[in-house]
Amino acid sequence: MPVANHGIPERLVIASHNQGKVREIVDLLVPYGIEVTDAAALGLEEPEETGKTFVANAELKALAAAKVSGKPALADDSGLAVTALGGDPGIYSARWAGPKRDFGLAMQRVEEALSGKPDRSAHFVCCLCLAWPDGTTEVFEGRVDGTLVWPPRGDRGFGYDPMFQAEGETVTFGEMNPAKKHAMSHRARAFEKLIAAFASRTQDE
Repeated sequence: MPVANHGIPERLVIASHNQGKVREIVDLLVPYGIEVTDAAALGLEEPEETGKTFVANAELKALAAAKVSGKPALADDSGLAVTALGGDPGIYSARWAGPKRDFGLAMQRVEEALSGKPDRSAHFVCCLCLAWPDGTTEVFEGRVDGTLVWPPRGDRGFGYDPMFQAEGETVTFGEMNPAKKHAMSHRARAFEKLIAAFASRTQDE
């Protein structure tokens, strides 16, 4: 797809039905005064994630929402990549939770798959795609490395957060103060790149 060269959008559709993810993105957007709505609130259907990479799935979701809504749309495709599992669950992170999105089950699956494997290193990946109704896109990626713990700890965050302890930290993302997590997460790092691109573009105008 062509790359976008637009400024900061005044209105934005978050192309996600995952309310935990929507809350994090809304919190990250607060400082920029962008009017936000999400795909579920607009009654937009979730497209099938047929991409083979985080980038492909983020673009697919963002373009679908932008086309239907007629507004710029921001999609996030993210997941947990476990070193000893060859990068799994990766783009299938949500699917490991089953049709009911039971991440307690998903974390148990990861732990069982790691049985007998001493390497517990993992990283979260976030790919953000900003798509415009004219079909142009821009992609930003972030990553945070860490270690998997068992049993899971904490009831903050969502997804695999309770079993992920970022490098240099003593608590999991599930235990961490949300403001601190927002400042260092894979999603925050992708957002930093998005905002830096906007800031650079504004200065050039």
